[in-house]
Amino acid sequence: MPPRGRSGPLGGRPSATTRGHLSGIAIDLFTEKGFDETSVDDIAAAAGIARRTLFRYYPSKNSLAWGEFDDHLAGLRELLDRAAGTGTLGTELRDAIVAFNQVPEPEREHHRRRMHLLLTVPALQAHSMIMYADWRQVIEEHAARRRGLATSDHAPQTIAWMALGVALAAYDQWLQQPDGDLEALLRTGCELLIAAVDG
Repeated sequence: MPPRGRSGPLGGRPSATTRGHLSGIAIDLFTEKGFDETSVDDIAAAAGIARRTLFRYYPSKNSLAWGEFDDHLAGLRELLDRAAGTGTLGTELRDAIVAFNQVPEPEREHHRRRMHLLLTVPALQAHSMIMYADWRQVIEEHAARRRGLATSDHAPQTIAWMALGVALAAYDQWLQQPDGDLEALLRTGCELLIAAVDG
């Protein structure tokens, strides 16, 4: 991310108006001041932009905490598409879930702060159900294709809920263990998912 104040990819606007940078500013403020105590105006001021400009990038304060999640979902779909037929459904889901949740070391602490907010702030927990539904849909689509079923069928939906549970349980443990290994936690949980899906 280029330093603040330099021109970004949006016709000369400062780089702070990129979606990722705006989300980063919001996460820092939510962590320092509290989610409820931080206003959209606070975030816009910290980013050096107008409130109206901020809403061009994010429709709500809640969505700021999720960052560029839509782009990440597209990445998850691509991981699953590439994995199709390379293993069992369970192992394909494991490999995609682990890869999807890999975080470079320099970004790990920031990711921990983001996930702490998403999993503990009541307003964000409610909003998260909408975001999790989009995540589950990607898993449902893959499971349905692999099983020759409709995404609305019970089995793909159940598999998607189990996959989400595996991911959330791993994050819950990771947040409680500062030195915990997120990938190891995900892999351990995915072994249970594999046993359920492929068994």
